[in-house]
Amino acid sequence: MAARTAPTQRQKRLGAEVRKLRTGAGMSIEYAAGLLGVDRSKISHIESGIRHISTDRLRTLATHCECTDEEYVSALFELATPSGRNWWDQYRGRLSPGLLDIAELEWHAVGIQTTQTAHVPGLLQTEDYARSIFAAVLPALSRLEVELRVAHRMERQQVLGREQPPGFMGYVHEAALRMRFGGREAARSQLNALIAASDRDNVTIRIVPFERGSFPGAGHALLYAEGAVSQLDTAQVDSAHGPDFLHTEPHLAKYRAHLEWMDKECLSASASRDFIHGLAREL
Repeated sequence: MAARTAPTQRQKRLGAEVRKLRTGAGMSIEYAAGLLGVDRSKISHIESGIRHISTDRLRTLATHCECTDEEYVSALFELATPSGRNWWDQYRGRLSPGLLDIAELEWHAVGIQTTQTAHVPGLLQTEDYARSIFAAVLPALSRLEVELRVAHRMERQQVLGREQPPGFMGYVHEAALRMRFGGREAARSQLNALIAASDRDNVTIRIVPFERGSFPGAGHALLYAEGAVSQLDTAQVDSAHGPDFLHTEPHLAKYRAHLEWMDKECLSASASRDFIHGLAREL
């Protein structure tokens, strides 16, 4: 398989896990290359996501690294198995790779948790609400770019309605609910859409009211995607230069603690629904 010029975050993650296996076992690149019957540079390329690793070679490496966690190895096999063309591939070359990586991350997650302080979660946004957000980006986007981003965001939402959808937990601050993106009517429609979304069995929305005061992660949004095994969880946070994807154990521990705080301190799901109803009636 030819080398990739721009590996996706999913491909980079597989490479990072291969590196973790190798270094955790104290195995040198040279030894791994001899074991798998490839040259040294190919091991480096596999670990950076530039080149693919077959499931046979992955099994050989895991065996010689004495990795006995079969669930983890099976999850790595899934990462290493090409999935063919996916819906987000139609946007490749038209939208930034980071936006496509988010869609792919959500699609393969077994559970999704998010914390939002300024916006309603993207997977629950209406078209008008999303359009108003993208129209406010600096430097300004062209009308075509805005509409492409809106279309992509709407298509992302199919993950919650597919046959076996991931569970979705959205922790949303009151500030995000009171922001009137798109004006009064768009904001009211968005709140009503949130209420409707919370009727789904796989969707839960929890509100952080102003009265809670300070809370962890107040300065950024978080998307936490649960992998097939906890070692393959990913935290995605927004930054000025685009999305950052984090998966080291210290990072994951930090954001798990963040979500645990939210779970303890947010309003209950039923109280959150009542809270959103009240805000919608005010508009």
